[in-house]
Amino acid sequence: MHPGAAAVPPTPATSPETGAAASAAADREPPGQVDLSAHRPAAAELARAAELTAGELLAAPAPVRLGDVVPAPEQVRPDPTADFTLPADAAVRVGPDPDARDVAEQLAELLRPATGYLLPVVVEATATDGPLVLTLAAATPPAGVPRPRTAAEDAASGGADELGVEGYRLDVTPTGVRISADTATGLFHGVQTLRQLLPAAVESPSPVAARWVVPGGVLVDRPRYPYRGAMLDVSRHFFGVADVLRVIDHLARYKLNHLHLHLTDDQGWRIAVDSWPALTTVGGATEVGGGRGGFYTGADYRRIVRYAARRHVTVVPEIDLPGHTNAALTAYPELAPDRVAPPPYTGTEVGFSYVDPASERTYDFVADVLGEVAALTPGPWLHIGGDEAFKVKGAAYTGFVERTQRIVAGTGKTVIGWHQIAPAGHAEGRVLQWWGTDGADPVVAEAVRRGARLILSPGNHAYLDMKYAPDTPIGHDWAGLIDVRRAYDWDPGSHVAGVPADAVLGVEAPLWTESVTTLAEIEFMFLPRLPAIAELGWSPRSAHDWAGFRERLAGHGPRWATAGIAFHRAPEIPWPAERDGAVAATLTPPATPTSPATPTPTG
Repeated sequence: MHPGAAAVPPTPATSPETGAAASAAADREPPGQVDLSAHRPAAAELARAAELTAGELLAAPAPVRLGDVVPAPEQVRPDPTADFTLPADAAVRVGPDPDARDVAEQLAELLRPATGYLLPVVVEATATDGPLVLTLAAATPPAGVPRPRTAAEDAASGGADELGVEGYRLDVTPTGVRISADTATGLFHGVQTLRQLLPAAVESPSPVAARWVVPGGVLVDRPRYPYRGAMLDVSRHFFGVADVLRVIDHLARYKLNHLHLHLTDDQGWRIAVDSWPALTTVGGATEVGGGRGGFYTGADYRRIVRYAARRHVTVVPEIDLPGHTNAALTAYPELAPDRVAPPPYTGTEVGFSYVDPASERTYDFVADVLGEVAALTPGPWLHIGGDEAFKVKGAAYTGFVERTQRIVAGTGKTVIGWHQIAPAGHAEGRVLQWWGTDGADPVVAEAVRRGARLILSPGNHAYLDMKYAPDTPIGHDWAGLIDVRRAYDWDPGSHVAGVPADAVLGVEAPLWTESVTTLAEIEFMFLPRLPAIAELGWSPRSAHDWAGFRERLAGHGPRWATAGIAFHRAPEIPWPAERDGAVAATLTPPATPTSPATPTPTG
C-alpha cells in the first residue's frame, strides 16, 4: 500500500507480513546468516506468474475496439499493442476525495458480479499505480502514453483541452487502466466507457469464466451539450420506485444526465404535497384505462433523487399547468373555473381541463405545490408544463405563465416549460422544451432572441412513444414512425430555424405512457433509440455518422440481453447472432387494464 493509503483490506493472497509478525520472523534468523529463501518467490507465485505470462502471449485481441463506444468519444487513439487484462487480484485505487471514492465503489460494484473478483477499493493520498486507478489530479501517464496538457498549456490553447465538468481521459496500457477527470462526474462517465470496453459478459449478474480484456490506447472525451436527458411520464400509467431507478440506470449507462419526471396530468397526480393531501389520495387513484394508479411519498421521491444523484443524474420534476389538471380538479374543485369537481379521467384526450387563472386560490395552490416540490429537489430546475391549455387563451394564458414563472424564481429554481410558453414574458434563465415537428417556429425563435434557451425534443425524432414501424404493438404515430435512423439523423445545433447553436442547452427524449404499461415496455421503446439521442447530445457534430453508429450500437444487443434488458431488435441494426437467454425483440399488445382501486404509495 502506498504512503497515505487507507481503508480496504488487500486480497488475502497479497497481504504483506507486517508489524510484530515481521519482527518475529526476523528474530528467527541465525546471527550472521542471510536466508535467501525470503527473497525468492514462492513456488505458487512463480506458477501464477508463468500462467499469466502464457495467458498474455496466447490471448486473443480484445473483443471490443477502443472506438466501439456509445456515445462516440471526442478523441480515440487506439494502441493494439497495449491491451490490458484485468487480473483476479486487482484493486481499484482512488484518491481521498469522497465523491471520487464513491465512483470507485460503483466501478467495483459493476465489475464484481460478472468477474467474481473481490476488487477492493484502496484510498491513497496520490493514486498513480495499479490495474484500475481513478484520479482527479493530472498524473504522469504510463510510459508511452501521451501526458495530459498542463494548466499553463491549456490556458495558452484557450482552454480547448480542458476536460470540464463532465469530461474524462481514459488511458489503457498493458499494466492498467487510468481514468482521470476534473470532477467525480467526469470519473463516473469514464467508468461507463470502461464498462463498454470490457466484453459483453461483464453485464452478467453472476460470475462468468472470461478473460476481461480492455483494448489499449487513449480516449479523451467531453460532452457537446450540458443538458442530455429523457422524460418518463408516470401520470398516464404509474411506475413504482424500482422501475424509475432502473430507468436511471439506463440513462447513466449512456451519459444522459437528466431525468424529467412528468408527475401530474389529467389521469393521475403522482407526488405527495403535504399542504394539499387529496392530490394523491383522490387525484392519484386512477390511470389510463382505469388501472389502480399510485403515487410517490416524499420519502419515495427523495429516494429517487438520491439514487439519481449518485449516478450523476439530475431529476427534473414537472407539475403541468394550467392545463392537464383534471386529477387536481377532482381532488380540489375550488381550483376549477366552475368550482365543480369533474369525474376522474382515464382516457387519453388532451386540452379540456385547466385551473382557474383568475382565482387567487389557484396561485396559493401553485405556490404551495411548487414550493414543496422545490424543497424536495436539489437540482436547479422546475418544469411547469404549459402545453395544450387550449381553453386558456391570450392574456389569461400569458399572465398565468408569467406569474407562475415568478413563483418558480421565488423557490430559487430555474423554470422550464414546453415551448407553448414562448409568448409569455421572459424570466431570467428560462428554458423552453421544444417538441415541434417543423423546424420553422418564429414564435420560439423570438423567445430565444429575448433570452430563452432551448431543450430540443422534436416529436418526429425524439418522442420515444412513437412506433418504430406500422406493426409495433404499442405506441403512437401522430408524429410519424421513428426508427433508429430517424432518431439519429438530425442535428440539434441547426434544427430550429432562427435559433443559434449557442442557444441550445441540450436534448431530451420523452416517453409518454398512454400505451406503455410495464417496465419491459419502457425498455422496448427506449432501446435502441435512447442511445441515438444520447450520442446527439454528447458527441461532437463531426462524430455523427449513421454507418458508424449502427455498427457500434449493434454490439450493445448482447449487453442488454446479458443484463436481462428488453429491447427492440430493430432491423436496420446489424445485431450479432442471438445468444441463449436473449430477451425477446417483440411484445404482445398490453393486457386490458384492471379496475380502479385506491392508490397506494410505493416503497
